[in-house]
Amino acid sequence: MAKRPSKHLRVPRPLSTGAFARMEAKADGEWMVQTMPADGSTKTYTCPGCSQPVAVGAAHVVTWPRVASIGSTSTVEERRHWHTTCWQRRR
Repeated sequence: MAKRPSKHLRVPRPLSTGAFARMEAKADGEWMVQTMPADGSTKTYTCPGCSQPVAVGAAHVVTWPRVASIGSTSTVEERRHWHTTCWQRRR
């Protein structure tokens, strides 16, 4: 069975900028935030807020900066999956 190519080599899926994403201001800038319902969660991610897994089937939020950071070619590279409560606690 062939190994899947690295996620870093795959073309990233486009970010939503439509009605489902909202902008939130945090101390480090403006962030786009999209709610991911439980049935849309098909992979396990590591939450950057608590370093614990965001389990398959767990509702959570996906965030990315409104403007790409210096040295980043796209905000897609900076997209992260957070537990909803971890994101809400973030300042």
